[in-house]
Amino acid sequence: MVAAAVLAAVHLAALMAGFLAPYGPLEQNRALPYAPPTRLHFTGTDGRMHLRPFVYAQTEEEGASGRFVEDRGQASPLRFFVRGEAAMDGSRGALHLFGVDEPARVFLLGADAFGRDQLSRLLHGARISLFAGLLATALALGLGWTAGTVAGFLGGWADAVVMRTADLFLALPWLYLLFAVRAALPLHVPAEQAFLLLVLVIGIVDWARPARLVRAVVLSARERGYVLAARGFGAGGVYLVRRHIAPQTIGVLVTQAALLVPQYVLAEVTLSFLGLGVAEPAPSWGNMLSALQRYHVLSSYWWIWLPGLALVPVFLSYFALSEALQARWGSAGA
Repeated sequence: MVAAAVLAAVHLAALMAGFLAPYGPLEQNRALPYAPPTRLHFTGTDGRMHLRPFVYAQTEEEGASGRFVEDRGQASPLRFFVRGEAAMDGSRGALHLFGVDEPARVFLLGADAFGRDQLSRLLHGARISLFAGLLATALALGLGWTAGTVAGFLGGWADAVVMRTADLFLALPWLYLLFAVRAALPLHVPAEQAFLLLVLVIGIVDWARPARLVRAVVLSARERGYVLAARGFGAGGVYLVRRHIAPQTIGVLVTQAALLVPQYVLAEVTLSFLGLGVAEPAPSWGNMLSALQRYHVLSSYWWIWLPGLALVPVFLSYFALSEALQARWGSAGA
């Protein structure tokens, strides 16, 4: 339950990124490169307590590049349900959960090299990284279920062709195979096409494992007494699969989904980190972490690590969920 609650909260936050994020993912402030996380204050310079938190405007310290100080003369209270900057066509800006008045900026998780809010990019980047894993899992399970069902139900030459092809995919390291397939495709594509390309590549490369598991379930299910009885009464193959065999594969598919999603999220992060996935300026957790390839960023700005740290609770929750599902479906099958 805890793992499911964590995953639900993370994915809901990704869906509501436009509202929860204080700024747009591409909004820059070149005067604040690598600005540290903004401190929220409740006590003013006069020592008085304030119920509403406020921030001070940050300015770069003279003679010390990359170091910022708070301008105590420019305090801005934290406001809720604020509108962003108006669009070029005159329409009203998007509604955000919180924000501050200019010239102050609220960078709760710091800023990157272009002065872009890390929290905003983390939330928007979750849409790409997390949902790429979900969609790629759906594609891989769909292909694997189809191939495994055909192989297990038909048997004979169909089973041999599908399983030998699956053995070929399993014999190759899937991550290196993923690199090879992605490197053979165009590198410079728009963010939307890059996202769909990642989903297709990841889903197509790793269909073999679920296919073998589904095949084993189908081989067992087709020999059950009620399936043989239905066949004897003249039931066709499509009916047998839909009515009697496909329901037996649900447990395998659900458990595999919980295992594969974090692996595919990691695949997207790895490809984007290496420049083979979604490219700047569109955010994903992978290309946000690519800044760590520069040593001075790696050693000086700890908040650039945050997309990588965000992966930890997501992965642990998925693995805990997979264990719970495996225990439930295993006991149900027994």
